[in-house]
Amino acid sequence: MRENDAAQPSLRRPRSTRPVTTQPSADPGTHSARQTDPQTGSGTGALSGVPAPLPPAEEAVAGVPENSPVGRLAATVERLRREVRTAQAEAEGRALIELAKGILVERLGCGPAQAARQLAELTEQAQVTPLELAVDVINQAAKDRVAEVTEAFLSTTAGPGDPEDGSAAVRLRAAESGVLAAHDTEAMAASLLEHALRPLGAVAVAIWAAGPDGSLTLAGSAGFTPAEAARWCYVPPDVATVARRGLTEPDGQWLPSLAESGLPTIGRREYTDGARIAVPAGAGGRIHGVLEIAWPKPEEPLPRQVLRQVETLAELCAHSLDDFVPTAVPRWEPRVMPDVAELMDLADGLHDPALVLVPHLDDDGQLVDFRIQHVNNRFLDPAGRPRAVIGGALLLEAYPMAAGTSELFQRVERVYATGEPFRAQRVRLTALVDQVPLSAVADISISRHGSSLLLIWRIEDEAARLASLLQHAQRLGRIGGFEENLLTGEITWNGQLYTLYGRPPTSSPVALEELPAHAHPDDAVQIGRFLRTLLHHRRPASAAFRLLRPDGVSRHMRLVAEPVLDTDGQLFGVRGAYQDISAQHWTEVALAATRDQLAHTEQQAAERNRLTLQLQHAIMPPAQAPLRVPSLQVAVRYRPAETEHMVGGDWYDAVVLPSGLVLLCVGDVAGHGIEAATSMVVLRNALRGLAVTGAGPAQLLSWLNIVAHHLTGAVTATAVCGLYDGERRTLRWARAGHLPPVLVRDGEATALPMLSGLLLGALPEAVYEETELELAAGDTLLMYTDGLIERRDRSVEESLSHLLATARSGPRPLDQHLDRLLTYSRSDTDDDTCIVGIKVD
Repeated sequence: MRENDAAQPSLRRPRSTRPVTTQPSADPGTHSARQTDPQTGSGTGALSGVPAPLPPAEEAVAGVPENSPVGRLAATVERLRREVRTAQAEAEGRALIELAKGILVERLGCGPAQAARQLAELTEQAQVTPLELAVDVINQAAKDRVAEVTEAFLSTTAGPGDPEDGSAAVRLRAAESGVLAAHDTEAMAASLLEHALRPLGAVAVAIWAAGPDGSLTLAGSAGFTPAEAARWCYVPPDVATVARRGLTEPDGQWLPSLAESGLPTIGRREYTDGARIAVPAGAGGRIHGVLEIAWPKPEEPLPRQVLRQVETLAELCAHSLDDFVPTAVPRWEPRVMPDVAELMDLADGLHDPALVLVPHLDDDGQLVDFRIQHVNNRFLDPAGRPRAVIGGALLLEAYPMAAGTSELFQRVERVYATGEPFRAQRVRLTALVDQVPLSAVADISISRHGSSLLLIWRIEDEAARLASLLQHAQRLGRIGGFEENLLTGEITWNGQLYTLYGRPPTSSPVALEELPAHAHPDDAVQIGRFLRTLLHHRRPASAAFRLLRPDGVSRHMRLVAEPVLDTDGQLFGVRGAYQDISAQHWTEVALAATRDQLAHTEQQAAERNRLTLQLQHAIMPPAQAPLRVPSLQVAVRYRPAETEHMVGGDWYDAVVLPSGLVLLCVGDVAGHGIEAATSMVVLRNALRGLAVTGAGPAQLLSWLNIVAHHLTGAVTATAVCGLYDGERRTLRWARAGHLPPVLVRDGEATALPMLSGLLLGALPEAVYEETELELAAGDTLLMYTDGLIERRDRSVEESLSHLLATARSGPRPLDQHLDRLLTYSRSDTDDDTCIVGIKVD
């Protein structure tokens, strides 16, 4: 080992790669980057593991015989083309090797020849190519973005025990070397495509330069036809393209398929369905352009490690785009951006507060803040600090809250990076003064001029804001204000008052003394009283009148005014306001008419309900004298509806017929009101008249059905009818759509069978079923209407079960029994109720 071997740089562990042979170069002690695969015997170019695909000669001369003059010429051109590319690759590889030798000279303190021998010995020990070893030396010495990306890629993709692949490092360093050595952006794009992007499957690349106005200029391209590049030489501002998306998105834009995105871009015809990626090319916190890469077919999103390689390539492009000047672009000339001094002069000419900001970079060239280079004469600090305190300070030092919720600093960074101006209204600015936050609301404008920024803000004027608020309130409330000087005759109207009067703003205002000439003649008395109170008694006054406008429209107005007195108490002016109350007036008129109509309707309804209730009570009083029948107790109860408009058609009857039988019945006419009450009277009296014929209950209901259908205006009703024979203690009964009676015997209550029978009035003729029930001493029979049990939230069966439970209580007088049923009724329909009860002694 040589004496200075101990100082040699730490290299990667030896790799178990396929052995390669190298050809010596012209320089003794160095190795050429030309390599030969011992298995295939073919050369792989200057970059190991990085193929340089070239179209074969057969494709270039398709359809032309090889032995023809044209075919031989094409083959010669193809061979020379390959040799030129090989020579270029070897030159780029030799540049990296020479750079590595220079690093060894500096690190080992030796001469060039000794460094070359040291590099050769390290190559043999590591069993790698000279180019791969040279890249390793450069990465360890540089520790830049390329080295970081390479290390991250290798550590992530290499598994335990897997041999490390240096192709990524070689590609990136070769691309970097090609970019730096390129004489123009076209060569730079070709180097990127050849060395770094083709191994990723890409077929074309475009380098876009971002203009200060947001436009994009094609700085260089590779893989696209010259005609396509010429067609896309310039993209105006605000045109949505793939590159535009990459410029506005901080992390770039990935499109799995260009056809699905629908975005126009260079090469859309050639690679219609291919994937695209557009990455912003930035350095030092500023975005100089976009790197756009095209694939021939749809692709899945790139892995994060590969994406970092692409971002590194974009950063390489940014350094070259920093001083890029576009050449002749149709219909566009690059503007000469003002320097900081000119921008300061521009800021001083503005009428709003303005700051001139310049980027502040750290030692690594990264943007960390902006320095306030200049503060114009109109500057107004939100915290009230003088201009001298703000000028020269860093933005985050002067306004640390700019990085807070207002996102002001982020907006400034974005404008500096992209060049797209930013404007916003009512942004809250907060400044810390002695650790006390002081806030103000302002309109913000940020624009980039060259490498500087112009930040303009306009602090919201509280008086102007209140004036605007008052103006909108007057407009919404249809209020117009005025002021009149009685000594000079000067009259001042606001704009809204001209609108209320229907007069143009250029016309003369109307004095108060001329008001009667513009009002309806019928309102002269009110206006005269208003003027006397205001001008003679010098007291505030108000009046409502109809204003006759020049366009013939009459508007209802309310006028309020107050006198203005001088220090001696003398009247010298008046001020006040008009308000258009036409909508309110007509609303009040409509409400008054509706109120009168409603009162009349309520009066009619109350009168109808009163007559209905009187009629019902005259026929069926709530309490009736008990019916005297031997060995039988008879009791009836009627409970009217709680509200008068719910007066219904429930009815009952209990009468001793000439034959000695007792007629018992209850019924319910459908509906409410006077119509239901009159129909109830007809059916009740008709049943009484028919019962004297001696017919049975079924026949009586058949006849009553005819009466309901033909003689009462086709009303419908339900009823249950029974004839009690006191000598035999039997009850013959029938029902017409009504609930069956309830029998209480020996402390048990049961409902009688549900006999067939259609409700009254439904059909012209109906037949009803009749049955006979034998009663015993102590039995109680109950007939009732649905108002006793009906509930909105329960079925009829559930309500009937509750009635049976209430009716089976211990023996007590019949009157108390019926009262108890009414008391414990759970009905919630507010309907009237009838109960007829008999008890056999």
